[in-house]
Amino acid sequence: QVQLVESGGGLVQAGGSLRLSCAASGGTFSSHEIGWFRQTPGKEREFVAQISWRGGITFYTDSVKGRFTISRDGAKNTVYLQMNSLKPEDTARYYCAAREYGTYDTWGRGTQVIVSS
Repeated sequence: QVQLVESGGGLVQAGGSLRLSCAASGGTFSSHEIGWFRQTPGKEREFVAQISWRGGITFYTDSVKGRFTISRDGAKNTVYLQMNSLKPEDTARYYCAAREYGTYDTWGRGTQVIVSS
């Protein structure tokens, strides 16, 4: 079964950039969709972006459109989330997840992003 490991989080000033990575081990992405989600304490986990591994079709939540870009690297079996023009409200723990059908059923442990004002 595919396992996911996120990296790339950290502390950045508002207006700055970070690139998150989601690496798969124990398997490969084939017909999967890979998504990024985020969560802050006391709030529901929020969808951020997703990409289809085969066709590279992307989808974003409105609040990150034009600032975040999701992409994939087949050779590295890795999905990226490039985050530009970061805002304090982007502060959250970011998770990647994978699914072949239905709901997202494979999750990483997350990486923390803190955007200071």
